[in-house]
Amino acid sequence: MSTTPHQPRVYAYRWVVLAAFMAVNLTIQTLWISYAPVSSTAQEYYGVSAAAIGTLAISFMLAYLPFSFVASQLIVHRGFRFAAGLGALLAGVSGVARGLVGAHYLLALLATIGAAIAQPFLLNAWTTISTQWFPQSQRATAVSLITLANLFGVAIGMAVTPTLVESMSISSVQLVYGVAALVAGIGFVLVARDRPPTPPDDNPVAAPTPVLVGVRQALAVRPFVVFLVIAFVAMGVFNGISTWVEEIVKPRGFSSVDAGNMGALLLLGGIIGALVMSAISDWRRRRVPFIAISFTFSAPALVWLTFADSRAALAAAAFLLGFFMTSALPVGMQYSAEITAPVPEGTSNGMIQLAGQTSVVVVYLMAVTRTSSGSFVPSLCALAVLLLVCGVVVSRLPEPARHFERTSGPGPAGDTAVHAATS
Repeated sequence: MSTTPHQPRVYAYRWVVLAAFMAVNLTIQTLWISYAPVSSTAQEYYGVSAAAIGTLAISFMLAYLPFSFVASQLIVHRGFRFAAGLGALLAGVSGVARGLVGAHYLLALLATIGAAIAQPFLLNAWTTISTQWFPQSQRATAVSLITLANLFGVAIGMAVTPTLVESMSISSVQLVYGVAALVAGIGFVLVARDRPPTPPDDNPVAAPTPVLVGVRQALAVRPFVVFLVIAFVAMGVFNGISTWVEEIVKPRGFSSVDAGNMGALLLLGGIIGALVMSAISDWRRRRVPFIAISFTFSAPALVWLTFADSRAALAAAAFLLGFFMTSALPVGMQYSAEITAPVPEGTSNGMIQLAGQTSVVVVYLMAVTRTSSGSFVPSLCALAVLLLVCGVVVSRLPEPARHFERTSGPGPAGDTAVHAATS
């Protein structure tokens, strides 16, 4: 039976495109975090301070702020394949360069900034690929798989790097990660497509909207603005723990290997949580309850991680924190795309990622509020309280269809808005 261009069809090739996109997201996250679990070794290798090594990770958050707008513009006007492909290749070239400069810190920092500039071209495209290639019933799951790739990339950087530096130099390890990123980038460019020949379901994809217009439209949706604040808190916790992981556990007598294991378990829990929560969210066709549960249970898990004094307790707390806190991201990203429709997914996605990257403020505050003994207890306890507040606030947000039904009113216009909200 033939299929006309106007008939919806779900293509198996969507999994090829998704897998290639997951690969480039995985490798850039490894480039981001690979110094954190071996901070003390990197300090000796480059002859710099702990703050200088922390800057290598923080530069990803700082570079995101000015380049997010450019990335969103390219995704809207040049397409998902062009924008994400550009970012993937830039990340790979920068990663290889960082490995080739040896122990020259300033050159390594410049190469890191190149990879950091590439990041928004990948992060801002998450919900674009899910909307263009996947039916509505699979979109949160698609975003959760991308989240899984990101988490797995961070887990590799956390768990594998301490082992590699025992037999290789810091620059050699970075070269390995850079080559992997370049190979993934080339593979993505070869197999990626902007969209399938026909849409994946009956819900129409909105025509491209200028980014600034889309930003204004999204900011006019109150639930989306609330979620931006919540994303800032959640990603601040994640980025802060990831950046200072060794420094957080060292005052309690844990080693860099323990720090790497804690980071890996945090990510393992996140991978499982993202898959479970997103699948249930798609099945139930509800977003808000699962985001609320994630934040509410994250708070006690963070408190446990803050005071854990044994390897077993630290491991269990890290796993639970990852399971609940990280699972909120894919569901929340899809919620935002639905609640702001017909704003382009790349715009709403980019705004969430931008809010998350501004959490570099949280990373800095965690450093300056350390106690005289180097403990992060004050900042971690404050963040646990904020997570609990976020859980309460998000539980009061409307589901996308209900929100549009209430604000658009009855009749054809209201029906169209409800339809767009769930696309």
